[in-house]
Amino acid sequence: MTKPKTRVGIIGAGVISGIYLEAPKKFNILEMAAIADIDISRAKAKAEQYGVPKACSVEELLADPEIDLVINLTIPAAHAGVSLAALEAGKSVYSEKPLATTREDAVRILSLAKEKGLRVGCAPDTFLGAGLQTCRKLIDDGWIGQPLAASAFMLGAGPEKWHPDPEFFFQPGAGPLFDMGPYYLTALINLLGPIGRVSGSAQAVRTERTITSQPKFGTVLKVNTPSHVAGVLDFEGGVVGTLITSFDAWHHALPPIEIYGTEGTLSVPDPNTFGGPVKIRRAGAEAWSEIPLTFNYATNSRGLGVADMAFAIQSGRAHRASGDLAYHVLDTMQSILDASTQERHIRLSSQCKRPEPLPLGFPLGVLD
Repeated sequence: MTKPKTRVGIIGAGVISGIYLEAPKKFNILEMAAIADIDISRAKAKAEQYGVPKACSVEELLADPEIDLVINLTIPAAHAGVSLAALEAGKSVYSEKPLATTREDAVRILSLAKEKGLRVGCAPDTFLGAGLQTCRKLIDDGWIGQPLAASAFMLGAGPEKWHPDPEFFFQPGAGPLFDMGPYYLTALINLLGPIGRVSGSAQAVRTERTITSQPKFGTVLKVNTPSHVAGVLDFEGGVVGTLITSFDAWHHALPPIEIYGTEGTLSVPDPNTFGGPVKIRRAGAEAWSEIPLTFNYATNSRGLGVADMAFAIQSGRAHRASGDLAYHVLDTMQSILDASTQERHIRLSSQCKRPEPLPLGFPLGVLD
């Protein structure tokens, strides 16, 4: 039976909006009804480019009774305010990561949604892609035995080299940990379950950076958040993980994620992508073996989490890229920074359920 359409409004017409605007091509359950931005010209340009029927102000979009779900694609500092406004308007909300820049704001979002009987979802949804879902099945099916340890590395030279508006990356709520950490932490929680305790060290040696991208080439920006963060993650299931995120590395040769088990090692693909390669090397093997991807969505499928949320709202089940998962990721990241400042381990106050894996064999675009 064909599911009724979920009418979606997007707030934020920046770089990332394009891939979300293409989501209805993959998921018939979604209908892009409107797009808004504080710069109305940007909203109009995106609406024209992607065939969205309405470009408007944020206030107009929130007041539209025909919109069921809001996708919040604003900068991190605005995530909480926009998500709260959407919930107050009676609309479920799916936010780009992070859920908020503080625990307090994130709790307000989740509490308001519960009060109003609405849903909160949050990126990343890459953990629902073919690569990471294949890894999840390999672990669940025992291919590497009992997981014992994990490592995750995201190192680069900084977004001021390529992003047209990179200033926000160096403010609280961003930096390499808050900007890229959600991909890695969400992937690890999907594979290994929730985190119980963390420690960490963080620094920002360079307090200024020069933009070398266009159109702001030569502009000097202030660095107001750590640009290199190293964390230790103690998972509730007993796995010890290492996470390093950095905007201070010109080059590196480290894997995105590896999981080490009693019977072998799993090489996990870049969690900022949806595909592979997925490789495994079992105990005693002389070489790595690449595993075929056994799930759909191996190409850029941002909007998959939104579609899963739309299906879940209609069927009454839990959605996978949930607010609780996003809050646990946020709590983990903030606790790593707190551990560095306070020079101690921190036990997390948040918990979340390990997201349900996607079922095998569903056709493209169908999640229930």
